[in-house]
Amino acid sequence: MKKITKAVIPAAGLGTRVLPATKAMPKGMLPLVDKPAIQYLVEEAVRSGITDILIIVSRNQDIIQDHFDRSPELEAKLAAPGKEKMLEECLGISDLANIFFVRQQQTLGLGHAVSMAKPFTGDDPFVVIYGDDVIWGEDPVCAQLIRAYEEFGRPAAGVSAVPWADVSRYCSLKTTPIHDNYFFVDDMIEKPKKGQEFSNYSILGRVLLTPEIYDILAGTKPGAGGEIQLTDAMAEYAHSYGGMTAVEFTGKHYDMGNKLKVAEAQVELALQHPEIGEAFRAYLKEFCKTL
Repeated sequence: MKKITKAVIPAAGLGTRVLPATKAMPKGMLPLVDKPAIQYLVEEAVRSGITDILIIVSRNQDIIQDHFDRSPELEAKLAAPGKEKMLEECLGISDLANIFFVRQQQTLGLGHAVSMAKPFTGDDPFVVIYGDDVIWGEDPVCAQLIRAYEEFGRPAAGVSAVPWADVSRYCSLKTTPIHDNYFFVDDMIEKPKKGQEFSNYSILGRVLLTPEIYDILAGTKPGAGGEIQLTDAMAEYAHSYGGMTAVEFTGKHYDMGNKLKVAEAQVELALQHPEIGEAFRAYLKEFCKTL
């Protein structure tokens, strides 16, 4: 069994749900305390043993590439005495992993974006980290999926039970319990209409795929929203290749396309921040007294 060392991050979405913040800035660059959202995704991959990462971007998203590049002018300024920690942090960003970029010329859906990763992943299995989804926890979700792949030898999806009223915003999986937090999946549907749901288990931002997905994606027609849906291709994989594994992951999920969830991420990650956590907690306690 091949070791998982590659990850793909589709980040080419237009971010229309969080306008006007994303009018001129990719949603992946929305700051969560002192780091952009997409850095949390890259760091999760690295913590899971990933060494090579492909980020799929669109036009006017060069700022993402710039963030992970070296900045000689800034580094020269930070070389002054007393700024060693800031210099170390900036240098560390460009050394996180081997990061590559490809531009998606048209935003035709997540499935189309993933299909562009074929030259990068080749015949290797790989993790897809959805650009909208920051998941914070001690055990990286990518690592949880890799362990499932190593145990069962088939693609895996990170899932969570969502409120039934929200299933139509995500996807719905047909699941059978295996053991612990593992389920067997033999069907799924993207953005189901009422009555089409299999369960209220939905994929939230992480999947581990094998190269067979590319041939399936090549024949996948536009689905929900007129886009090429990765969920449709994974459903076909489940039908044709003997199913997938669903992992009910541990970790707190933040949807970066949801204004409320972005605000929640700001607050909760600030409370856990080693530099400002205690002071921010004290501020919140005082602020809440005024409500």
